[in-house]
Amino acid sequence: MNVIRTPIEGLLIIEPKVHGDARGFFTESYNAREFGRAIGAEVRFVQDNHSRSSHGVLRGLHYQLPPHAQGKLVRVISGEVFDVSVDLRRHSPTFGRWFGITLSGDNHRQLWLPPGLAHGFLVTGAGADTLYKTTDYYAPAAERCLRWDDPAIGIAWPPLAHPPVLAPRDSGAPILADCATFD
Repeated sequence: MNVIRTPIEGLLIIEPKVHGDARGFFTESYNAREFGRAIGAEVRFVQDNHSRSSHGVLRGLHYQLPPHAQGKLVRVISGEVFDVSVDLRRHSPTFGRWFGITLSGDNHRQLWLPPGLAHGFLVTGAGADTLYKTTDYYAPAAERCLRWDDPAIGIAWPPLAHPPVLAPRDSGAPILADCATFD
């Protein structure tokens, strides 16, 4: 696998080896030993999540506070999304900064988000199936949401013909200045 560092500490792009021919392709989407080597730590995933979303759906920006903060390994198996992470670690030199990347069923890229980052995505293709592994269980009391269009963060979302489709909790999420963050 190829590991690409991003400007946000610990946020990594993972490019698995894809073996393709006229029949299709094969890829090892996750290997604990190789993944641990790539990020320099042993990680224990406890939950796999799968979301299916239509074109123009924007999910996020979601995160969980300690003691249920989650690391996430995100990939798209069908379709295409613009995937975004925002650093919410107060002592990080990139606090409040964002990073975005296109993940798709065609490019096979994955994104590793260490705990302390908010996560969201916008479906830019006709639809998308997104899978992500988490290092802690879903904990409703620890769940938080950051506003997707906070001008202080300034995420450059890809343009759409219509406004994004949002869940009520996402459209009413607080801006960074009013969010609980990580110390």
